[in-house]
Parts: sequence; C-alpha cells; structure tokens
Amino acid sequence: MGYDDGALTKESELVKQDTAQKSINIPMSSPGIKVEGDLCATGSGLALIGTALEQDAAYWEFHISLPVGKQVDTILFGVSTKKARKFYEEVKYDEQSGEEGAPSETNGTEWMRCVGGIQNDDVIGIAIQQSDLPMVQFFHNGEALYDIAVNRFRGIVYPSVCLPASAEKGLKVTAIVAENKFQQMSPAAKFGPIIVARCIV
Repeated sequence: MGYDDGALTKESELVKQDTAQKSINIPMSSPGIKVEGDLCATGSGLALIGTALEQDAAYWEFHISLPVGKQVDTILFGVSTKKARKFYEEVKYDEQSGEEGAPSETNGTEWMRCVGGIQNDDVIGIAIQQSDLPMVQFFHNGEALYDIAVNRFRGIVYPSVCLPASAEKGLKVTAIVAENKFQQMSPAAKFGPIIVARCIV
C-alpha cells in the first residue's frame, strides 16, 4: 500500500499553518519587534500572534523575563485588530510630524491595557469572551485586575503585546498558548487555550 503524496503534502501544509498561526506574526507586527523562537518578543512596538480569536472564550499568558531587580510599568497587553506594514508606516509618519499622544485607536492599542509593577518571572493572564458582553480580562500572577478590563470590542482580534521603546534592554515577553505551559489557572473552565481555525479544503 503506497503513500498518498498529496495527502502528505496537505498535512505538512496544515502543520506549517498551525505553527505559523501560533507564532508572533512578523508581517503584522511592528518593525521594531524582534522574535526569538516563535513566541518570544523583544525590542519595541506592537507584536501580534497570528491566530485570529474566533472561539467564544479563550485564555493565554505572557511570561516576563527581566534583569533581576528591574521593574517595568509601561507594557500593554490585550488584543488588536489585524495590522499591515502600511499601518506602521502611517503611525511612524504621525510620530515624526510632531503629533503627541496619538490616540490608542490610531496606534493599535485601543483594546490593550497597561499592567504596572511588572518584574522578572511575572505572569500576565488574558481571558477573552465574545458572547453576551464581549470582554477582555487581565490577571497579574493569578490576581484579577478588574479595574482595567476591556468591556467592549468589535471585529476579529489577535492576541497582542506592545513593548515600549523605553523598556529595559533585557526585557523579553513570551506568549504562552499551550495549556500545558500555563503557570496560572484560567478564570473558568470555559476559557480554554487558543484554538487555531483550519480551512476545510
């Protein structure tokens, strides 16, 4: 019984697609972002994971690596809509033209929030629900941050993190999408790991 080369090729493409969607998407991320491995971001700017959040509820984490004793207060976490290079070119133009304090809806961070007091080995958990009242919830080392929850968002969104230009040079933020690598519990059973949507050929 011979192997079906077409089936093997299709399966290989699906595996590549799955890996790409569960990685930081370089074309959708800021030019200032550098990626180590698939899910570790350094540098500065907006970084998007290539998986559109289409399920009703999902949970993922960001693990922080910093020089011991250092603290960062300006990292943004949450979700963002799909971005292209043209978007970042326009943002850069606005910055160079002298416009101060660009509104969050124009720089891609409208549905992202800053978590203060972040130190080495901290875990930022993100839980999103889309039915009933669309909401993004934030957790710092397992503690719910109710006051910064995003209560409404629209459209197709992607897990995102925004690293400030002023961040420590040793800062690394790793997105964790595999359930067996979570360090904290999701807030409820319905918040499962991110599911990659596959196209049916």
